[in-house]
Amino acid sequence: MHSGSLQSSSFPSPKRKPRPVIGIVMCALTQERQYVTDTYITAVKRGGGLPVVLPLVHSFSCLRQYVLLCDGFLFCGGGDVSPLLFGRQPHSDADSVNISLDIFQIRLMQNILSSHKPVLAICRGMQVLNIALGGTIYQDLSLRPQRTFSHMQNCPCRQDPSHLVKIRYGTQLYRQLKTVRTFTNSYHHQAVHRLGRGLIVSAHSADHVIEGIELPHETYVLGVQWHPECMLTKSGHMEALFSGLIAFS
Repeated sequence: MHSGSLQSSSFPSPKRKPRPVIGIVMCALTQERQYVTDTYITAVKRGGGLPVVLPLVHSFSCLRQYVLLCDGFLFCGGGDVSPLLFGRQPHSDADSVNISLDIFQIRLMQNILSSHKPVLAICRGMQVLNIALGGTIYQDLSLRPQRTFSHMQNCPCRQDPSHLVKIRYGTQLYRQLKTVRTFTNSYHHQAVHRLGRGLIVSAHSADHVIEGIELPHETYVLGVQWHPECMLTKSGHMEALFSGLIAFS
């Protein structure tokens, strides 16, 4: 193939507006491997962003460079956050934790919030957002004083909805999804307890478990407890959460 045709077919025109760079924060560590589930990468790309995976690093200067490098950020789902980081002793039913990953994500979240750049935080990511602002988490839904139904759906297909979520009218979450009611999947046994500084509740389930939080005075800082990245084909409006992140980035 002629080098000229390779150049013209493989590289975008310099006049084309570049895609916003979206930093996808590392989901988990296992056996000395760091990984991000492919559905998050696909969702960012479909939403119009350039996905860049941000690995765990033990360096404040690298955290600051991450914030400078990216236009917006996606915090993914994953395991439990260590209760020691929100002033609680471990509950007997708590899952295994990785405090090194927890501290990295919380510090990165705090740096991002200081920069006022947009954030979408999913499931564990929503809990990291709450903890980064001084909030607390129920280590297990059984610890809530109210009666709670199961939020860990027994279904191999993560696209399938599990329960109804009610969305607060006028919130950023409402403006993105354009509805006050939606059905979501559900894969969590923990939940937000006390809200962090400045956060408001933007969604909850029928048993009043908090399903969405946001910073109302920021352009786009949203947390949702479900997994919208898995529902893009069955629930088209979930893509708006990712295209919104890209639009504000």
